Amino acid sequence: MKRISLDTKTLLWGAGALAAVFLVYWFFIRSSGAVEQTVVVQPGDFLQQVSVSGKVVAAQDVALGFSQSGRVSYVRAVVGNTVPEGTVIAEIENGDARAAVAQKQAALESQQAKLQSLQNGTRPENLAVAQASVDGATSALAQANQSVINAILDAYAKSDDAVHNKVDQFINNPNTPTLSLGFSTSDTQLASSLLSGRTAVGSVLSAWQSANLSITTETNGESIVAAATKAQNNLSQVSGLLATAGAALNQAVSSQIASQSAIQGYISNVTTARTTINTAISTLNSAVTAQTSAMASLNSANKNFKLLQAGTSQTDIDAQAALVAGAEADLQSAQALLDKTRIVAPFSGVITKVDAKVGQIVSPNTPEVSMIGSGAFQIESYVPEINVALLSVGNPASVTLDAYGTDVVFDATVVSIDPAETIKNGVSTYRAVLQFKNQDPRIKSGMTANVVITSQKKTGVISVPQGLIIDKDGKKFLRVKRGGAIVEVGVVLGSVSSLGQVEVRSGLNPGDTILTTPPTKP
Repeated sequence: MKRISLDTKTLLWGAGALAAVFLVYWFFIRSSGAVEQTVVVQPGDFLQQVSVSGKVVAAQDVALGFSQSGRVSYVRAVVGNTVPEGTVIAEIENGDARAAVAQKQAALESQQAKLQSLQNGTRPENLAVAQASVDGATSALAQANQSVINAILDAYAKSDDAVHNKVDQFINNPNTPTLSLGFSTSDTQLASSLLSGRTAVGSVLSAWQSANLSITTETNGESIVAAATKAQNNLSQVSGLLATAGAALNQAVSSQIASQSAIQGYISNVTTARTTINTAISTLNSAVTAQTSAMASLNSANKNFKLLQAGTSQTDIDAQAALVAGAEADLQSAQALLDKTRIVAPFSGVITKVDAKVGQIVSPNTPEVSMIGSGAFQIESYVPEINVALLSVGNPASVTLDAYGTDVVFDATVVSIDPAETIKNGVSTYRAVLQFKNQDPRIKSGMTANVVITSQKKTGVISVPQGLIIDKDGKKFLRVKRGGAIVEVGVVLGSVSSLGQVEVRSGLNPGDTILTTPPTKP
C-alpha cells in the first residue's frame, strides 16, 4: 500500500541519509579500529500514521422512483443537470390529487380565519350594532309600558263611566249602605246580586283610582305588569256587574218607579257600557302582550350585548383550534397522496440517470432517476483489522489521487468508522469514510485515492529505532554512553510510529548518547 505525505517523504530521506552514514562508518571508520557507533538523542516530532487506499464517492447518492404506478406525464430531469433540493423531477398523472390538495388548503384557510376571528375578540362595530339593538329595545319597551299605562287609565275611565253614569241611573243611593233598585223586578235574587255587585265594584273603583295615581312613566316594567293584571281583574268585575244589571233589567216590569221606556233606556245604556268595557279589556290585553314581547326583546338584546362584551370563551377558541388541527391533518394527508405521484430531489445535486419517459406506465418503487449530491465528496476506504485500533473519528489525513499524481495533495478528515467488519478477500476490514476539507472541482466521483491518516502526532518526544531496544526479563533497556562508560539504562516505552520509531517516555534525557550497534570484541 502507498503511504505518501510531506512528513513521510522527509522521514524517508532522513532514514536514507542515516543508512548512508552507517555504511560509510562501517566500511571506513569501523575498519580503522573503532568499536562503537553512537547517536545523540534530541526531542522531536513523533508521528503515527496508517496508509490505506480508497475510492472517491459522492457524499449523497440516491436512486429515486414513484410510490405508486401510473402514466408519466412530466419529466424535467436531463442527465448532467444540477437541480436544487425540492425540485419536482418527474410526475405521473395526478389531477385528482392536486385538486384534493387545493380543496383541503381552502378548508384549512377557512378554519384558520375563524380561529383568528375568535382570538381577536368582538369587533367594535359589532358592539356598536349590539348597543343599538339594546337602545332600540329599551325605547320599544318604554313605548309598550306607556301603552299599557294608557290602557289601564282608559279602562278605569270607561269602568267609572259604566258604573257611575250607566248603572247608577237605576241604583238609588249607590254609594251608601241603603242603596236600592230604581225599577221593579220579579227576580229578587238578581236584584240582590246586582246591589251587592254594585257595592263591591264601588270599592274596586275607589282602590283602582288610588293605584292609578302612582303609575308614571318612571314605574318599572314589573310594577306596570302587576298594575295591568289588577286592571284586568277590575275590568272583569265591572263586566260581571254589567252582565248582572242587563239580566235584572230584562226581568224588570214597568211601574210607577220606572216606566217601560225608562227601563228600555237603562237596557240600552248597559249594553253600550258592556261593549265599551269589552273593548277596554281587548285593548289592555293587546298592550300587555306587546309589553311582554318588548321586555323579552330587551332581555335578549342585553344578553347578546353582554356576550359580545365578554368576548370569546377559551373553550370556543380551543374547539376551533382543534378544527384547525384537523384541517391541517387533512391537508397533510392529501399532500402525501400527491407526493406519491412525484419524484422530488431530496437534496441539491446532479442527475446521473433518467429512465422515465413521458407516456410510459411505471411501477411503484422502481428506480427511474439517480442523482448524486453536488456538495463535498468523500473517500470510502477499508482499513485492515491490525490498523483500525489506531484510528479514530477526527484524525487528519493527506490524500493523493491517481489522476493527478503524488505532487497534488488534498486534506481530509476521518468522519466515520464502521463498528462492524466487512470481509474483503477473506480478511476482516473496517469501512472508514473520510471527508475532503475543501471542495475542489478536480475531485470527481470514482477516482482512486491514496490516503495517509495521521492517528497520533506528538512534539518534544524522544524516540529511537525499535531495533535498539534490549529486552531482559520483561524489562526494556538501551545502551547509553555516560562518563566514558557504556551502561544499560532501563526505559519506559510508549507508542511505535509507522516508521519503526518507538517513543521513550522515561529513562533518557535530551543529549544522551546511545549506542546504535553492539560493541565489537577486541
